[in-house]
Parts: sequence; C-alpha cells; structure tokens
Amino acid sequence: MSQVQALMKTLKRELKARGITYAQIASQLALSESSIKRMFTGGTLSIARLESLCQIAGLDFSELVRKAAEARRGIATLSDEQEREVAADPHLLLMAVCVLNYWSIEQILETYELSETECIQLLARLDRLKLIELLPLNRYRVIVAKEFRWRPNGPIQRLFQKEVQPEFLASSFAGPGEKLVFRTGMLSRAANAELMKKMDKLLQQFDELHDADTALALDERYGSSLLVALRPWELQYFSRLRRGNNEKVFPE
Repeated sequence: MSQVQALMKTLKRELKARGITYAQIASQLALSESSIKRMFTGGTLSIARLESLCQIAGLDFSELVRKAAEARRGIATLSDEQEREVAADPHLLLMAVCVLNYWSIEQILETYELSETECIQLLARLDRLKLIELLPLNRYRVIVAKEFRWRPNGPIQRLFQKEVQPEFLASSFAGPGEKLVFRTGMLSRAANAELMKKMDKLLQQFDELHDADTALALDERYGSSLLVALRPWELQYFSRLRRGNNEKVFPE
C-alpha cells in the first residue's frame, strides 16, 4: 500500500468513527457523492483537498500522518489466550466481528439485542485486546494491522470449523449472490503455487472491496463470506485403494 493510500484509508476510518458520511462530505465540499466515493477509491487528490478532508474529520494533517503510521504498526494477530477469551463469549465475538466490519455503535444497537451499557463494556474489552481504540462520545477506531488474521488452528478457527463452517456449507448455493464451485484435477507443484498466488490476489481484492464499502449505509451492505481452499487431497475412499496405502498425494 502506498503512503497516499495509507493516509486515505486512515482518513476514511476516522470519518467513519465520527459518523461522517460521503453525503455530508460532498455537501461541505460542494461535490457530488459519486466524486467523493471516487476520491476515496483511488482518484487523484491534491494536498489542498486532503487538508479539507482533515478539517471535516477534525484532524490536523500531522495527526493524520501519525495515526496512519500507528495503523501500520497494529497487531496482526491475537495471542492464543486472547482468542480463547473472544471465542468463549458469543457477545464479545459478535462485537469483534462488528467492529472489524466498521459498524457504528448505533448500528449495533439497532440490529442486536444489546444494551448501550453492554455494548460499551464489550468495546472496552476489545480496546484492552488492542483491536480498537475507544474514542470520546462512544466512538472507536479499528487499530489492527491490515493483515490482521485469526490464528491458524487457533480458538477462533477451531470454532469456525466446528460450528460456522458446517452452517455456512449447509446451502444449495443456488440463490442470488451465492456460488459454490468444486474442481478436482492433477496439478504440478508449479501449478499449485500459481493458483496459491491467484488466491492471495482474490483475497486482497475482497479486502479492498470491503474497505471501499465501509462508508455505505448499513442497508446497502450485507454480510458476505468467502471460502477459498486449495490443498493436495484425495478422497479417502480412493486413498484406501492405493497399493501399499502409503503413497502421498503431494510427494516431498
């Protein structure tokens, strides 16, 4: 990510935390809302325009630079103990998912049966876990690193495999916005590595689209989950029929 992109992402996050919408920015800058959206998704941006956006967000330019630098140093993963704390409390897990999707406190309260007191208490726990930084007026900003991920085979991933994954896959995937494709074939190591790179690019695009849509109203967005998997694998029924029953699908 370039320095300008990092600044714009930080600025967008700060505006979101203060409840400032694209429409409000457009009104103050006498521009169309579509122009503001383009500005935040890769359009050209002058220093004067960036300073105007900082003023709307209530930030000095130097403060924006500092916050962008802090964001780059955010944590990339929780400890195993911290993940266990999140996985053991459905309310805390819900709040973690909401803040990582940049929901406002108002949106959380409108959608889920949580009191404002419960909401603030949960946010305080996430602040202690360094997922967010609590701000005045019950606002917050996400401070984890862009590459933040749950631990491989950690408590959250195990919870996902046990409860979330079966529920996610219990669908015909025939409805609007749904798609499930399964392919099997014989690939070389080089082909496997090439597909892995393409999967990384797809996941990067998912993250970029998620970030670009965070300023939209909640009723314009919906929870979306993407499962991408690739591994050397053979159906166990077939493996049991192999001569010697000890051949590896992906030999060392």
